Amino acid sequence: MAEKDYAPLSTACVRALNDKLYDKRKAAAQEIEKMVKEFAATRNTLQIKKLLKVLGQDFAISQNPHTRKGGLIGLAAIAVALGKDASEYTSELVHPILVCFSDSDLRVRYYACESLYNVVKVARSAVLVHFTDIFSALSKLAADPDQNVKGGSEHLDRLMKDIVTESSSFDLVSFIPLLRERIYTTNTFARQFIISWVSVLDAVPDIDLIVFLPEILDGLFRILEDPNKEIKKMCDTVLGEFLRSIKQDPSRVKFDEMMNVLIIHAHSADETLQLTALTWIKEIVQLSGRTMLPFASGILTAVFQCLAYDTESRRSILDIKDTAKAINSLFMKLVSEEDDETLLQSSSGDQSAEEAAKLDLPSVVDVLTKYLQHSSVPTKVAVLRWIYHLHVRLPKSMFRHIAQLFPELLRALSDSDEVVLQDLEVLAEIVSTSSTRNVTSDKQYQAGNHQLNPYFSKFITSLLKLFSSDRHLLEDKGPFIIRQLCVLLNSEDVYTTLSKILVEEENCRFISIMVENLNTILLTSSELFDLRMKLKDLKTEDSCCLFRCLYESWCHNPVATVALCLLTQNYSHACDLICLFGNLEVTVDFLAEIDKLVQLLESPIFTYLRLELLAVPHNQHLVQALYGLLMLLPQTEAFHTLRQRLDCIPGLHLQCARSQTTKEKECNKHQKHIDFDELLKYFIDVQNKQHQYKQSLRTVALLEKSLRIADT
Repeated sequence: MAEKDYAPLSTACVRALNDKLYDKRKAAAQEIEKMVKEFAATRNTLQIKKLLKVLGQDFAISQNPHTRKGGLIGLAAIAVALGKDASEYTSELVHPILVCFSDSDLRVRYYACESLYNVVKVARSAVLVHFTDIFSALSKLAADPDQNVKGGSEHLDRLMKDIVTESSSFDLVSFIPLLRERIYTTNTFARQFIISWVSVLDAVPDIDLIVFLPEILDGLFRILEDPNKEIKKMCDTVLGEFLRSIKQDPSRVKFDEMMNVLIIHAHSADETLQLTALTWIKEIVQLSGRTMLPFASGILTAVFQCLAYDTESRRSILDIKDTAKAINSLFMKLVSEEDDETLLQSSSGDQSAEEAAKLDLPSVVDVLTKYLQHSSVPTKVAVLRWIYHLHVRLPKSMFRHIAQLFPELLRALSDSDEVVLQDLEVLAEIVSTSSTRNVTSDKQYQAGNHQLNPYFSKFITSLLKLFSSDRHLLEDKGPFIIRQLCVLLNSEDVYTTLSKILVEEENCRFISIMVENLNTILLTSSELFDLRMKLKDLKTEDSCCLFRCLYESWCHNPVATVALCLLTQNYSHACDLICLFGNLEVTVDFLAEIDKLVQLLESPIFTYLRLELLAVPHNQHLVQALYGLLMLLPQTEAFHTLRQRLDCIPGLHLQCARSQTTKEKECNKHQKHIDFDELLKYFIDVQNKQHQYKQSLRTVALLEKSLRIADT
């Protein structure tokens, strides 16, 4: 090499810098340091820059690794010699060294760390203009396979953190894009490096990192699911510090820019990550209130998913479920009655109202519809409570979504008792809500003395179709469903509507089964006490209308019809009906129903009827009706029970003569409002239709059997 090519370096110095021995390169560095001090003393900046160029370009990027090492130690010597004045040459000093951070030779990478450390140590805050480049290089070395290189980079890293901490001129805005990019590294050591820097920057009073939290939050949560426990703990600590800062001064944070990130991570399979995301959601909902309404569908999706966890003893699972429940409760409180009108105006095209409408109701309803089909009972119960809550708070807006929810609500009736009970509350709220605004094209359905929501009859019709298609549901939950409806709604409306719809039903067998169930519920359930009392006292046109309405459907089940007449004290008509039983087809099921009726006659419901047997003179039609039932029964336990009851009638009373006037009075007790002759004719017509229906079923069955035989 010619000396002029490397001026102002001497030939000996150039040779020493290229030597493979460290001691010779160190001696050359000492010579360079002495030389630079002389240049600095005479303010010979031209020579200093020339020397920087030679070392930075000819040595630091040489093909020879020893030459590169010489260039690095020479650049460090220049910085040491310049001292505070090194701040004027940071670009010429830093960039050549950073190039060597990615060198294939591990010793070169190590010396690069050592060289830059010396530069930074003297230049201090002046190197911050190159912070993003230094940070980028250090983040790569944090994952270096060589332990010595990693140690050197960590030494430099600590120095950089000290400088940033003590500096008041750190450019956070320029740094955030790089941090946002590097935070997605999957290397454990690189993640540790990133987290340590986030922690340091957040701790610096003059650096307001929390303002940029939305940009790095997703990356932090991804680091939180790192399998390394130490990394996980570090990240959890940093996130905890951020959350504490947010709670102290929430005005600095843009919650809306973070919520979608939190919702995504609330679905994580990592329990720590999921619980942390839910905790953040809970705190943000508490802090920001109704501004979170636009995120309702996403938040509810996360909540419903978490509620589906099986009850386990693991603390983490219990904490996740408890936090999800807390979010659910908090969010429910955000929905206001005022939102109803706002949403209506928004949907009508009012732009100002549309801007004010924060709740995206259609998307919320989509989520509710989806999770109503979930397998988890707690999830479905939570969904149903939301539907109920929205119908109470936003009745007019929710009315538009009934068609979407209604089929799923009906399907839920075959679920567990807890779900069914909550489901019935929702359905009762829907069908009992009457609003002139809601009922626009449908006429309100009238039952009893009540004006009913058009969905009332639609619901009862759908319920009967459900029972008809799913007999297991009718047997298993039918009575429970009907009793609860009578509690939640007006029992008279329920029974009247059921009866009117059943009369139009074509399946005679189903009508008979349904009437049997309704009759049993009517005669045994405490929930229907008031309805029974109204039927027992047929003194008003209203109560007689109710009786006639029930009678028309009850006629499809002869035994239930007799029970209805006994309940309403129409003993003469009951006697007439029993006399017709001899013309009916007496089956095992028919006798079983009479057996049940006898058992009911012994129940507290019919205490009044049994006491009437003591009256003087006797109601001959009551006694005759009971004897008629006795004659129909084979000599079973029910037969003996009824016979023993009739044997208790005082014989003297039976011999008491009754005047013709008294007889007429007893026979025609309710004839003022009810035409019993017409009812008897109606009963006979219904029984004829029942007979024809059974005959047609038998004919079809025979034809099908014949066809099967022919096919074989």
